[in-house]
Amino acid sequence: MKTVFSGAGMLALALALSLSASAAPADSGGVPVAKQGYLFAGGKYETIAGKRVMTGQIYAEFQIPKNQTHRYPIVMVHGAIQTGTNFTGTPDGREGWAEYFLRQGYAVYVVDQPGRARASYDSSEGAQAFPELETTEQRFTAPEKFKLWPQAQMHTQWPGTGMAGDPVFDQFYASQVPFVRTPEKAQAMTRDGLVALLEKIGPAVVMTHSQSGAMGWLTADAKPDLVKALIQVEPSGPPVHDVDMVGAPEYLHEGAETRPWGLAAIPLNYFPRAATAADMQYIEEDRPLGPGLARCWKQAIPARQLPNLQKMPMLVVNGEASFHAPFEHCTVKYLEQAGVKVAWIDLGRAGIHGNGHMMMLEKNNLEIAATIEKWLAKALPAETAAR
Repeated sequence: MKTVFSGAGMLALALALSLSASAAPADSGGVPVAKQGYLFAGGKYETIAGKRVMTGQIYAEFQIPKNQTHRYPIVMVHGAIQTGTNFTGTPDGREGWAEYFLRQGYAVYVVDQPGRARASYDSSEGAQAFPELETTEQRFTAPEKFKLWPQAQMHTQWPGTGMAGDPVFDQFYASQVPFVRTPEKAQAMTRDGLVALLEKIGPAVVMTHSQSGAMGWLTADAKPDLVKALIQVEPSGPPVHDVDMVGAPEYLHEGAETRPWGLAAIPLNYFPRAATAADMQYIEEDRPLGPGLARCWKQAIPARQLPNLQKMPMLVVNGEASFHAPFEHCTVKYLEQAGVKVAWIDLGRAGIHGNGHMMMLEKNNLEIAATIEKWLAKALPAETAAR
């Protein structure tokens, strides 16, 4: 029996074949690699529900180029529901950020957070959550169809329709995994795992995305000598309270207080010291900075400082159409109030348009990577000599 494909069917078949190939590690395109592999760091043996298990270990796969022109490697940390595959390729088979930075002469370490994917988790340790299909479409891949926040209509960069049934979306959604539901536990485990990784491999640039933004602040706060630069791609936020996206006409509602320590759910080293989260005093702005923006929470005056986060170059990046667009300025303002010098790239203002939250997977992902790398090369100018 002969099978006949329509034009649309042929396109879907061709894309499906390319996607099946993309499951393999991306071709380095002729970039000579001196060494590649994986390692685990951290973790401890515990008795959980009567069983002896290891908990809290972090997984990292690495590639080190033969022509390593930058002294410090980049450690890439994914967000909630995700794994390191966010950085090792795209769901339609294009080059990912890990390969891009490898081409620029950086050693690259891509992690799976503790309690996630290859850093296994015993469900007896606590509840896990799994992504809902519609939420993934609304927040990550097709926000322009749902218009839950004012900037969502500008989203243009996802490769495909962004809806279930589209081959690219299906490939992306298949990569979603359960994650540790409790923020306090997830943040403590990932901070400790990242610290253990840095103690094993040495000082590095840390790049986070989304949920792992809190882990980035916490890791840099715990080990400022090992974090040579901190790149926060749409870090978990805004400070103190969430913003709920509800659509027109109001769009933005104040959400729960999920970051009682300002940038995280667990303690940061403020000066003067805050013994408990109750010692932190916050006030909300009377009005938003402009149309389509959320009102920010900030510290009451005098503001406690974050001295450890003042010790390294820091960058915050957000997309023009992302659900972070209404509030990313709040994170930047909070850091500045705490004495942190932070660079901020709002991609739309920088002339890079149409991006949502999963910018490292979108059509212009390499343009964004180049923008980040340009900042990094200037931020660490004395550290670019080859080892």
